[in-house]
Order: sequence, then structure tokens, then C-alpha cells
Amino acid sequence: DVQLQASGGGLVQAGGSVRLSCAVSGFAFDDYSIAWFRQAPGKGREGVSCIHGDKKYYYDEYDDSVKDRFTISTDYAKNTVYLEMTSAKPEDTAVYSCATGEERCSGWARTYRFWGQGTLVTVSS
Repeated sequence: DVQLQASGGGLVQAGGSVRLSCAVSGFAFDDYSIAWFRQAPGKGREGVSCIHGDKKYYYDEYDDSVKDRFTISTDYAKNTVYLEMTSAKPEDTAVYSCATGEERCSGWARTYRFWGQGTLVTVSS
């Protein structure tokens, strides 16, 4: 079975950094893209970043600073995808989730078939 487990969330001071992890299992790592989404209180789910092999994508439709503040990376030995956020802002407060099940990267949540439970990041001002 395809499984994803996000972790690493918590309380972050504004201006600080956090690294989220998405441990995956049940499929060959390069078969699917792996994407990160976030959902802030009272808002819809929005794409943040996606990785497939050496291709990385950042989605800045809702936040044009995403490309400058987020970094997605992969540790093949640990079957884990990371999302690092720097210069955290209170508006980054959200539940961050990872998803897979589609070969090509997409910033649309409905693209993905498999989702892990999210991890809450709270940025205090």
C-alpha cells in the first residue's frame, strides 16, 4: 500500500525556519511525483512545491515568495522528501500535507490519489 507520513511541524517564530519530512513507502520512489500542499485555517488547500527526480517546482499562485523561501529535496536512502521553509511568516500557518500518485508534478490537489496526514506549522509573530 502507498503510504505517506508527514512530520516536523510545530511552533516557529516569525523569521525562523522549519524542515518538514514526508516519509513514503509502497512504491518506487521515482515512479511518482511527490508534492507538498498546505491548508490554512478557513482556506482551501494550496500547492507549495513538488519534486520528481531532479525536477523541482514551486507554486507561487498564492504567495509569490514561495520560490525564495521554500526548498524541496529528496533523500533516496530514507525514502523521504523534505520541505524546508525559511523566513517564516504568520501567514504560513497551516497544515502541511504531502501527496503522491501522479507521475507529473501539479499544484492541484485533485491530481493526487494518495495523501498522508498533515503536520501543523504555527508561525508566531
